[in-house]
Amino acid sequence: MDKPPEMFDRDFEWAELTRFAALPGPQATLGVVSGRRRQGKTFLLDAVTRAAGGFMFTATETTEADALRQFGEALARYRGQSTPFRFAHWDEAVTELMRIAVAGNPTVAVIDEFPFLAKASPSLPSIIQRALDPAAQHSNTSVRLLLCGSALSFMGKLLSGNAPLRGRAGLELVVPTLDFRLAAEFWQIADPRTALLTNAIVGGTPAYRREFTQGDTPAGPDDFDDWVTRAVLNPARPLFREARYLLAEEPELHDTALYHSVLAAIAAGNSARGGIADYLGRKSTDLAHPLSVLQDVGMITHQADAFRRNRSAYRIAEPLVTFYHAVMRPAWGDLERPGRAPAVWHRAQSTFRSKVVGPHFEQVCREWARWHAAPDTHGGHVTRVASGTVNDPAARTSHEVDVAVHGETWDGREALLAIGEAKWNDVMGIGHLERLRHIRNLLTARGTATEATRLHCFSGTGFTDELHRLAKSDPTIQLIDPPRLYHGE
Repeated sequence: MDKPPEMFDRDFEWAELTRFAALPGPQATLGVVSGRRRQGKTFLLDAVTRAAGGFMFTATETTEADALRQFGEALARYRGQSTPFRFAHWDEAVTELMRIAVAGNPTVAVIDEFPFLAKASPSLPSIIQRALDPAAQHSNTSVRLLLCGSALSFMGKLLSGNAPLRGRAGLELVVPTLDFRLAAEFWQIADPRTALLTNAIVGGTPAYRREFTQGDTPAGPDDFDDWVTRAVLNPARPLFREARYLLAEEPELHDTALYHSVLAAIAAGNSARGGIADYLGRKSTDLAHPLSVLQDVGMITHQADAFRRNRSAYRIAEPLVTFYHAVMRPAWGDLERPGRAPAVWHRAQSTFRSKVVGPHFEQVCREWARWHAAPDTHGGHVTRVASGTVNDPAARTSHEVDVAVHGETWDGREALLAIGEAKWNDVMGIGHLERLRHIRNLLTARGTATEATRLHCFSGTGFTDELHRLAKSDPTIQLIDPPRLYHGE
């Protein structure tokens, strides 16, 4: 099955899905596809279904009886029957679905938005499990059943623990967002700085270019501000309210006001639970549940500190949500009135740089260090990249390290390969390098680093001539700017 020419990237996902669709054997098999909303899961599955001549049913949020009626009508159309199936319960529906493959040929059957069906019919996973049981295979055909959903917490539990479908799946595919390099290629933005600014707002979600902006992309650095006001801050465009809808669409998030407040606290720069609690005027223990739920649904990430095991940081996973809470939410009343977006955007420039672009640039630098930098850049093979905090007892302070690269040296020893600082809007010079050297000395005294630990300077604006001269003569000093982030190692 050839991948459709209009499908960008997704080579790995397409290969796995088509492999599963063509699995030989007379028994029915199960696959599970999940991922955050707007990543193109339905587009992928629809393409596979069409290529394989299979059956696809997209569920809606409705009652069990109505869902059975819709499913019966869709299955009858696929089977070429003029009269819809009238299923009394899902036992009958699943049994009929398992008979659609003919002459032993593998046949794809997709149920999209499966969590909607399971919410209305909690026994459905058990019914499917029973239909896949070897004892029931005599009445089944070679159906390749794919269950798909965007409710990450539900889909994650579908195959875990004592769940009915545990151990039944031959495919468990997560469709990720596009990373910053692929996103720039997808948005067709050639200028690295413009690409990173755009990525800080819309991230790597494919739908935001196609369905939500209708292909409207920044033409270059001079068009970026105009693009923000016409495509993102425009109340007539879909992106304007998207961040609000993302929370409303999550079935696990009942008290949306509380979750919005937690996200606003994180967007304001509070990454620790204590800081988030202080921002909200609540006790730290009160936030255990909402933070856990936001993490389960993929809205935030929880990352351990690179140097302190008892410290961690919460970060928002969807850039558009950060942008909404930092820039849009405080000026929502003005933005809802047409024509006010340019003035709001002008006032928000400082906030955008410090609360949105700065943290996002740091995250992109960590991604580059983990997945795109060559081993020679770090002096070894990378195993983990994180941010961290280093205590400075003599100065009675602490230092933030934006990029800490852990890995293995060429002789196989575990080591801290590199530490780095990221500054989006500053020209980096000797002062920044001396700060990194001081931090390296502190870590060396603790036995965490060595003189071989490299020093990485990440800047969105550039470097002084003196720093360039030092880096040319010293391979332990690495200078990384946007062109290198997007095109180099």
